[in-house]
Amino acid sequence: MTTPETRGAGAQAGAPMLDVAAVSKSFRGLKAVACASLSVARGEIVALIGPNGAGKTTLFNLVAGALSPDEGTIRFLGADIAGERPDRVCAAGIGRTFQIVKPFADMTVLENAMVGGFRGTSDRKLARSRAERALRSLDMWLQRDRPASALTLPDRKRLEVARALATEPTLLLLDEVMAGLRPTETDQMVAAFRRLNAEHGVTILLIEHVMRAVMALAQRVYVLHHGEIIASGTPQQVTSDPRVLESYLGTGTPH
Repeated sequence: MTTPETRGAGAQAGAPMLDVAAVSKSFRGLKAVACASLSVARGEIVALIGPNGAGKTTLFNLVAGALSPDEGTIRFLGADIAGERPDRVCAAGIGRTFQIVKPFADMTVLENAMVGGFRGTSDRKLARSRAERALRSLDMWLQRDRPASALTLPDRKRLEVARALATEPTLLLLDEVMAGLRPTETDQMVAAFRRLNAEHGVTILLIEHVMRAVMALAQRVYVLHHGEIIASGTPQQVTSDPRVLESYLGTGTPH
């Protein structure tokens, strides 16, 4: 079985796991991403924040293969993945969630997770094993036989993560998976992501508006505004940066 470790065997020692360099993307003349650069090292949790419409999901789509950049390079584990098909990006070791969660309503929780488990295989037993590990890691195994239509919003969000996790990613892209959750539910998700990172070695790049989660999870933060990276650093550094306060956080205290 191909594992994240074997998929990453060609990476150069000391090189970032993900290296996005001077990437741009325009739609009908409007630049959604403008010469943006970021990197993620193996084992890190990195956040990408910014106001609505800043280009965050577009940047995720460029990394995940849903879009091709007009300019710039995207390297993952030393290989150029810019413009690769999403299935090949996934096979390389990048799993992703989507901002709007849409589970297969008539399928069970386990069957939904198995959709991700079939990455690179037609072996049902292997897909189920992958799905089981993903669901257990997110404390959802006891709900495996429930129809997805019966899940609460927090559980639908966790199922979205489980489906991505079942692809056995080396790098997990999380697109606003904590939006709309109550503080206690956010804290539960934060704890789950910490376990994935610490115990399972999953590197995480997340888009998030919930600053409570960003401050608790991220080791480094990039701030995107009008498609450009305007600041980067620790959560404490970026939340005290005047440019960030003006463009995104406002003058109040981050929550």
